[in-house]
Amino acid sequence: MRTNRLGRSTVEITELGFGGGPLGGLFEPLDDDTAAGALAAAWDGGIRYFDTAPHYGVGHSERRIGDFLRHRPREEFTLSTKVGRILVPQDPRGRTDESFRVPATHRRVRDFSRDGVLRSVEDSLARMGADRVDVLFLHDAEEGFEDALRHGYPALDGLRSQGAVGAIGAGMHDTGLLTRLVRETDVDVVMLAGRYTPLDHSALDDLLPVCAERGVSVIAASVFNSGILAVPRPAEGARYEYAPAPPEVLRRAQRIADVCEAHGVTLPQAAVAFPLRHPAVAGVVLGMRSAEEVRRDIEAFEADVPDGLWADLRDQGLLDERAPVSG
Repeated sequence: MRTNRLGRSTVEITELGFGGGPLGGLFEPLDDDTAAGALAAAWDGGIRYFDTAPHYGVGHSERRIGDFLRHRPREEFTLSTKVGRILVPQDPRGRTDESFRVPATHRRVRDFSRDGVLRSVEDSLARMGADRVDVLFLHDAEEGFEDALRHGYPALDGLRSQGAVGAIGAGMHDTGLLTRLVRETDVDVVMLAGRYTPLDHSALDDLLPVCAERGVSVIAASVFNSGILAVPRPAEGARYEYAPAPPEVLRRAQRIADVCEAHGVTLPQAAVAFPLRHPAVAGVVLGMRSAEEVRRDIEAFEADVPDGLWADLRDQGLLDERAPVSG
């Protein structure tokens, strides 16, 4: 699988990355064997970039990814995790985590201070049984952005200067805040969730042009917009941005599916391929929870998507004219 370098760093990622959110029990519980099977299928399929976070299942995702990767040659994969939430132990009796379907063994405390960042990294390394991570992201800094900018970023910059991490950045939905981060700091990469997909082109307004100008790489996440683009033809009840899709969004997705079908392409194949057409995008990260899902996503990634699809979408007013349409 092709790899791309992140910004001006020496860190490289495979164009398709493994997103660790589902391994934390996102939406529904997940057992260790199924998680291990998903990771093994990803490795067998050529994926060598693995992304996780303390937030994902209050440490479950980090533990599962660490258990798998510690048996693989360290120089053969790229590992990223995130900072901004400290996990504090608590009594889980009678409670399930509010975000993931796991026992509430810990509570999350937002902390973008220097000490909080250093503690988060230390805790993550312990959970994963790793001696280092390759990429660190400020996580979901929409809340507390000023603290993340003034304190969290300098802490990450210090770790990069010391050689403790190879690349740094932030992962958010908000393109405006990510744009400000790119303009005001020296990050290598940003992880953009759901804002450069066949349904949402808003990153073209600010973030993507600035990243291209400053040599900052973009990793596209949530490219299925929470599920509506994950099936060949979304139906009523499809989820968009973690809620039922509004009728106008559903109609637009179905119109895009019509054009895809005319080109012999499925909607998921188009959703995976679309971000990678932009020169600032280094890779796409997909959340995966089973070996079957991994194999399906790899098949979508490897599909041949013709340039004519994007041209037809643009001609029908379904694709922003600023979006690149040729490979």
